[in-house]
Amino acid sequence: MKKLVGYITASYPDNNFTIDLALNMKESGVDILELGIPFSDPVADGPVIEKANLLALKNGFKLKDLFEVSSKIAPQMDTLWMGYLNPFYHYGIEEFFKKAKEFGITGEIIPDLPFEETFIYQELAKKYEQSIITFVSPTHSKERIAQVVKNATKFIYMVAYAGITGSGKSEDLTQVIKTVKENTKTPLYVGFGVDENTCKEKSVGVDGVIVGSAFVKHIIDDSLSYNEKIDKICKISKEIKEKING
Repeated sequence: MKKLVGYITASYPDNNFTIDLALNMKESGVDILELGIPFSDPVADGPVIEKANLLALKNGFKLKDLFEVSSKIAPQMDTLWMGYLNPFYHYGIEEFFKKAKEFGITGEIIPDLPFEETFIYQELAKKYEQSIITFVSPTHSKERIAQVVKNATKFIYMVAYAGITGSGKSEDLTQVIKTVKENTKTPLYVGFGVDENTCKEKSVGVDGVIVGSAFVKHIIDDSLSYNEKIDKICKISKEIKEKING
C-alpha cells in the first residue's frame, strides 16, 4: 500500500490544535507526519506554507512548543521534524537529535542542508536513531541520483519539479524514478504540488506521496472554525489515500 506523508506547520494556531489535527489525520489515512518547524525564511516553500510559518512566529512560536506537541504526537504516529538548518544549528545539532529521540521522532527533513554536508551529521543521527531524509530532483543526473540514494534511510523525498512547494507544476519523473529504483530499495515518495487532484497521477511508480500546501491552506483559513479545519483536512487525507491506492 502506498504511503501518505502529511506536512503541517507546528503550533499554528496553537499547540492543542496541532496535536488534535495530527492525531485525527492519523485516523484519516496519514501514515507519516512531517511536523514543520516555523522559520522566517522557508526558501523551499511556497506562499501558503511561508504564511503559516510567519503566522506561527508572530504568535510567539518557540522550540519548546515544538517539543510539547511532539511529545504528544510522536508516541502515537510516525513523526519527522521538517525544518531549515538555522534552528537546528542554533540549538545544537546533537541536542536536537537527542530531543528527537527522547520524544520518539524518527527523522529530519532539512531542505537547505547540502547532501555533502549530511555526512558531517550522519554519525550523530545514527547515535540517536534518526534518519536525515535524502532529496532527489528532476535536475539530478543519473550519476548524482545513484550517489545520493546509496545510503538513504527511511524514505527518499523526490521533488516533483524545480521550484517551491505548492505551485502545482508537472514534470516527467519517469527516468528519475527508474534511476532511483535501480540504485536502492529505500521507499521513494514524491512531494511538491501533490493534492487531491494531482495525487493519483503523481503517485505512479513511487511508494507514496507527500502533501503539504493542500493541508496548510485550510489551517490558515480564518473563515473556518477549529473543527471545520480538522474536518476539511481529514476529508482530503482520506480522499488522497484512497486515490493513490485505487
